[in-house]
Amino acid sequence: MIKIYVTSIPVEDQEKALDFYTRILGFIKKKEIPLGEHKWLTVVSPAEQSGVELLLEPMAFEPAKVYYKALKDAGIPCTSFEVDDIDDEYQRLVDLGVEFSVTPREAGTVKIAVLDDTCGNYVQLMQEL
Repeated sequence: MIKIYVTSIPVEDQEKALDFYTRILGFIKKKEIPLGEHKWLTVVSPAEQSGVELLLEPMAFEPAKVYYKALKDAGIPCTSFEVDDIDDEYQRLVDLGVEFSVTPREAGTVKIAVLDDTCGNYVQLMQEL
């Protein structure tokens, strides 16, 4: 059996990303291991602290910078997080100053919204209906 252990999101600044993903989105820092000029820096959901880790990966590889900039320029989220109540989460985040490119709306069997993580990415929030 294969399990997902870690997935990553490229970030322009690991410290800024850690602040946003913990203080604003509510994740918990799991690991911080120095690796030269960068670090292995992961966060987890407080609801699943033994679950999949999100690596806040430094965007240091030039082709990756081009790719993720193209995604953002096209308005495409690079990842998606599930929430229990998207309207409540949207309002909580707006109150904290988070900017959204897509406000909550139904999309088939889900409701979605897309936020700017301030670290170079759009992130989709999703609630199953």
